[in-house]
Amino acid sequence: MMNNERPAGTGVILVTFVVAALLEVIPLNQTLDWVRPEWMLLVLLYWVLSLPHRIGVLWGFLVGLYLDVLLGATLGQWALSYAFGAYFMLAAYKRMRVFPLLQQSAVVFLLVGSANLIAYLVQESVGRTLYPPYTILYSAAASAVLWRPLCTALRWTQHRFLVR
Repeated sequence: MMNNERPAGTGVILVTFVVAALLEVIPLNQTLDWVRPEWMLLVLLYWVLSLPHRIGVLWGFLVGLYLDVLLGATLGQWALSYAFGAYFMLAAYKRMRVFPLLQQSAVVFLLVGSANLIAYLVQESVGRTLYPPYTILYSAAASAVLWRPLCTALRWTQHRFLVR
């Protein structure tokens, strides 16, 4: 890429976050809502893994802030969690790229679980806890299971629209 060229595909990246936001707010019954994957965080982790030179902690913070507003959550709860997730994915992206499928899913489980724990602790600190703490594991497990299919779909999108 020449110095005067702008990175391509920012619009495509934003559209993937909008689609993830729609998946975050689709109404589900209470039982299924506990196992809802963290779509926004999964998309963020994919883009950090795929384009670490473009997508990083600031993107994590902004995407999390957007989710805070979208869900009406405590302002900064998801921003802090997603910045944390983006930071650790940036720190480990070289290793993560060569991990086998099961190991990648395990790392995603840990990252999503940690991000959900941070969000839970923020809610707990302001007295606004809405769900039992063990439910963060359900969401993390669902996210880990869906990591590979989501990566495949986003990789196809990245190559189709020449996101670099």
